[in-house]
Amino acid sequence: MPIISLAMPLAAMAAGAAQSPAPQGVAAACGPVEHASAVCLAVFNATGNAAVARVAETVLVLPFRIALIVGVALVAQRLVRRTIRRFVHAMSGERARAATTADGGPAKEHAPRALFDIGHAPSLRRAQRAETLGALLRSVSAAAIWSAATLMAMAELGLNLGPLIAGAGILGVALGFGAQHLVRDFVSGVFMLAEDQYGVGDVIDAGPATGRVEGVSLRTTRLRDVDGTVWHVPNGEISRIGNKSQQWARAVLDVDVAYDTDISRATEVIKASADSMWHDEASAGLMLEEPEVWGVENLGADGIAIRLVVKTAPNEQTGVARELRARIKAALDEAGIEIPFPQRTVWHRMDDGATALVPVGRPSPGG
Repeated sequence: MPIISLAMPLAAMAAGAAQSPAPQGVAAACGPVEHASAVCLAVFNATGNAAVARVAETVLVLPFRIALIVGVALVAQRLVRRTIRRFVHAMSGERARAATTADGGPAKEHAPRALFDIGHAPSLRRAQRAETLGALLRSVSAAAIWSAATLMAMAELGLNLGPLIAGAGILGVALGFGAQHLVRDFVSGVFMLAEDQYGVGDVIDAGPATGRVEGVSLRTTRLRDVDGTVWHVPNGEISRIGNKSQQWARAVLDVDVAYDTDISRATEVIKASADSMWHDEASAGLMLEEPEVWGVENLGADGIAIRLVVKTAPNEQTGVARELRARIKAALDEAGIEIPFPQRTVWHRMDDGATALVPVGRPSPGG
């Protein structure tokens, strides 16, 4: 009750000050009448002292306005972080897969479909991609919110923001020129993550290096080649990417047979050997489709190449190709089909000037 009884006269004074004509000297105490606060006008009307009115403005109004700006910024940041957290959870969890298959859903309605087109991507890759994008969104949103709040607070304190904004613009241009490679790396990293060009676990050809991706950030990509060397490649330096394991891969084998081999018979043996692996329970999940023999691929100097292709799971094409080679070798030996060897003809000159034709590569009849 005492607080209410004290607040009501102050509110009445403030309303009367706002409605009554401004007394002489109010502009010197509270500034322009149209921008003056009700508290400053009320204190000036009650005391007639410009200094007291300015003190009241500084002690009561300015801290309240600045606190209000900070409070609004905190609420805005909390809401934005909550939205980003739900967005990241939707990308990295099962809701991401549901969003690509279901007809509707909050994740699908509020985000681009390209961000959820994950296919057979492993969960580690999805989680890292989501966390990286979430960290970027959190940083950008926090910088934007608090920059705006700081400028508004400085404006409330009466500071001239024109030179400050101009100086910040000049500094931004200078930093842009000085750190253009860093900016290029970050921009390339953002688009790479948004477009899902590659991720952790993929085998890629990045130009300078080829290997399995071990880590992805907004600035660099870390991959390990077949020799075990770890490469750190700036994202801005990658001009093209060859992803060898996104969603599915393909094992391509060119099986060479001798020229005197029956092509139809060799094709049947190769197809039967690949089909046996296709139906083998130990290979379940490695081969996605039935193997295909495309036919004669090349007529080489020593033999005929027959091409076999197999669609495999991501990163499994190398292991599948090795197993197929072993099975096909055993099947060709069992069928009596000769695997070609280098066939060359050498002219040997004798001391007396005579020459002899010596075939090289084919074993002699005597062994």
